[in-house]
Amino acid sequence: MKFNLLANDLTTNARAASLSTDHGTIETPIFMPVGTSATVKGVHQRELKKDIKPDIILGNTYHLYLRPGTEIMEQAKGIHNFMGWQKPILTDSGGYQVYSLSANRKIKEEGVKFKSHIDGSYHIFTPERAIEIQRSIGADIIMAFDECTPYPCDYLYARTSMERTHRWLRRCIEVDNKLPMLYGFNQTLFPIVQGSTYSDLRKESAHFVAEQNLCGNAIGGLSVGEPAEEMYAMADEVCSVLPKDKPRYLMGVGTPINLLENIALGVDMFDCVLPSRNARNGMLFTAEGTINIKNKKWENDFSVIDSNGYCFADLDYSKAYLRHLFTVNEMLGKQIATIHNLSFYLWLVREARKHILAGSFGPWKTKMVRQMEPRL
Repeated sequence: MKFNLLANDLTTNARAASLSTDHGTIETPIFMPVGTSATVKGVHQRELKKDIKPDIILGNTYHLYLRPGTEIMEQAKGIHNFMGWQKPILTDSGGYQVYSLSANRKIKEEGVKFKSHIDGSYHIFTPERAIEIQRSIGADIIMAFDECTPYPCDYLYARTSMERTHRWLRRCIEVDNKLPMLYGFNQTLFPIVQGSTYSDLRKESAHFVAEQNLCGNAIGGLSVGEPAEEMYAMADEVCSVLPKDKPRYLMGVGTPINLLENIALGVDMFDCVLPSRNARNGMLFTAEGTINIKNKKWENDFSVIDSNGYCFADLDYSKAYLRHLFTVNEMLGKQIATIHNLSFYLWLVREARKHILAGSFGPWKTKMVRQMEPRL
């Protein structure tokens, strides 16, 4: 994997770059649609390629390990062939899912024992096993196994967890260096910075991660309930430490405004279920604000969804029609809304890139944040 830094914004820490993998080039800043179970929920790969056009999507190690399982993945010769997507893919390590299963898991130095949400069976993820599973899945970028701490989190627990994550990282690197590539292309390991919302822990973790000298770095444990200002403060602290010549991935973030604010701090890569999950519940993100398409006010609004001169996807459906689809519980409504939201997110980060390259990101970001705040 190669990272080519192309431009820095004049008034913020935003940057534009390209990231090359064996399955294609990723232009940053970038948003990665979440394909939890080898599918972006509700969207055909045809729509991904034609309308949304992401450079990279994300798969989930925990879910793919449980179903369909690594044996099926290896028989298919990896996730790209399995799902018919030949562009870059990133897999998380399962650490966040372990966090979300707090009532059904036990963390020890060796790893984490957890109960499947599907059938109640018990499984163990160790750093070594997380890397082995991701080798079988076959993503281009794979993540180190970590512990995501909750918010709020007391200082002693945050430090203990961070130090264990660092020890797990060493084990991930060791096994990553030993395991062969299964499918004839390179996989790149990213470590993850932790430390909750404590500035000294975040800096310490960022220094430790940077010292491992891997090809890219991730920031975890944010967007877990903390106020946005705390998220920005921690991202700022970490970006000030992580090397400038490597990509920075902020995991699980976030709203359109979150994306722009973190791009301004120097983050390059994002993922979040928010645009697709909210779409299925009738919430649309637009450049003028947020729409709840289920509201009666849209019942006889025959303007198209993106009716203010912005073009996110080739969707010539009116707000009235989309509201009708939600009213009658027609699955097409959820699909249209999902394509719209994901297209908007990709449009937003690509516009950010254009403005970074043009040297006008700072004023544009300020205008867009103010413009996207209203609930319409």
